[in-house]
Amino acid sequence: MTTYYSEEHEWITVEGDIATIGITQHAADQLGEIVFVEQREKGDEFEKGDEIGVIESVKAASEIYAPVDGEVVEANGALEDTPGALNENPEGDAWIYKVKLADASQLEDLMDLDGYKALIG
Repeated sequence: MTTYYSEEHEWITVEGDIATIGITQHAADQLGEIVFVEQREKGDEFEKGDEIGVIESVKAASEIYAPVDGEVVEANGALEDTPGALNENPEGDAWIYKVKLADASQLEDLMDLDGYKALIG
C-alpha cells in the first residue's frame, strides 16, 4: 500500500477507489495536545484543497485540507471521544476519513515519503 503526503501535512493511502486520510506525525507534534476534531459527515463531497475539518489543540486550531477530490464514506467517530489519539497514532488508528476517490490521477500531485521528509527538513 502506497502512502502519499500533501504540503498541508495530510497523508493518504489508497486501496482500490477508497482512500484513508489523516494528519502526519509531524503535524500532530506541531499542534501539541489535540483536544477536539471537527469532521464532515458521510456523503459529504469535496474538492482538492477544500477545508474538510478542523483540529483544535491547546495551542491553536488547524484546518484539514482535502488532498484529492472525493466523497466521505466514513469519518473516524472514535476521534469525537478521544481526539488525543491523533497525538499518539496519527498515521495509524487515528485516521480521520475514508473517502471514495473521484480522480485517482490527483495522487500524482502528492509527495512520497522522501519528498515529505525533504519538505519538513
